[in-house]
Amino acid sequence: MQLMKYQLPYHKIHSIFISHLHGDHYLGLMGLLFSMHLQRRVTDLHLYSHRGLDEIILQQLKYSASTLNFKIIFHPLESDLQQLIVDESGYTVETIPLRHKIPCLGFLFREKQKPRRVDKEKLQPGMLLQHIAALKTGTDVLDSAGQMLYKNEDFTLPPRRSYSYAYCSDTYYLESIAKQIQGVDLLYHEATFMEEEQDKAIETKHSTAKQAALIARAGGVNQLLIGHFSARYRELEGLLLEAQSIFPATELALEGKIIELVD
Repeated sequence: MQLMKYQLPYHKIHSIFISHLHGDHYLGLMGLLFSMHLQRRVTDLHLYSHRGLDEIILQQLKYSASTLNFKIIFHPLESDLQQLIVDESGYTVETIPLRHKIPCLGFLFREKQKPRRVDKEKLQPGMLLQHIAALKTGTDVLDSAGQMLYKNEDFTLPPRRSYSYAYCSDTYYLESIAKQIQGVDLLYHEATFMEEEQDKAIETKHSTAKQAALIARAGGVNQLLIGHFSARYRELEGLLLEAQSIFPATELALEGKIIELVD
C-alpha cells in the first residue's frame, strides 16, 4: 500500500533483503507478493533472509492453495558472518553482523564505479556507435592498423560519483559496525530509545539515538538516518537532538521523506 501511495513501481523490485524474522520486518511481504501475482508479474524475485522465511511463505501459499505466477528464489543467510551476497555489474551487497534477540544482519550496498560519460559536444562526424561504446568503457579507440583514432580522455568526462548505503536494523550498540561502514554516504541505524532509557535498550537489545550517532561518527559516514523509534515517543525531536549533539548530519527516517545524498 505504501509503495502505491508513493507511486513506486514495485514490479521493478528485483531483490528483497530481510534483516531478521521479527514480524515487523516481514509481515507485509505476503501482501506484496500477492499484489505482484495479481498484477501478472512473471520475472523472478530474489529473497535474502535467514532460514525460515521460505517455510513461512511456502506454508501460506500451501494453505491458501495459491501458486504465484513468478518464481521466488530464496537466498539463506548465515548469522554472524560478514559476507558478499550480491555482486552485480553495477553494485554489490554485503551483510553486516548485528546483535539482537534473534539472528540479525544489516546490509551494505555499494555502487561500483560508473562508466565514463561521453562528452556530446566533442563527438565528431564519422564516429560509429561501437566507437562511442568503447569510449564509455574508458578505452581508447584504435584503427585497423592499431593507430590512435580517438583518445578516450579527449572525448569523455569522469564517471558520476558512486554511492554507498548501510542499513543497520535492530541491534544493540556494537562498535564493530563502524569498521565495516567506514566512509559510507548514508547510514541508517536504529535508535529505538533515548539515552535516559539505556537500561531498556540493553534489556531489549536495541540502541539509543546517542549510540547510533557514536557509530556514525566512528564510521566517518556522511549522513545518518535514525529510525525504529519506540511508540513511547509521541514527539521525535528529543531523539533527533540527542543524535545531532554527537553527529550533526542526522535526520529522522520518516516514511515518504526524500533524502538527498551529498557529494
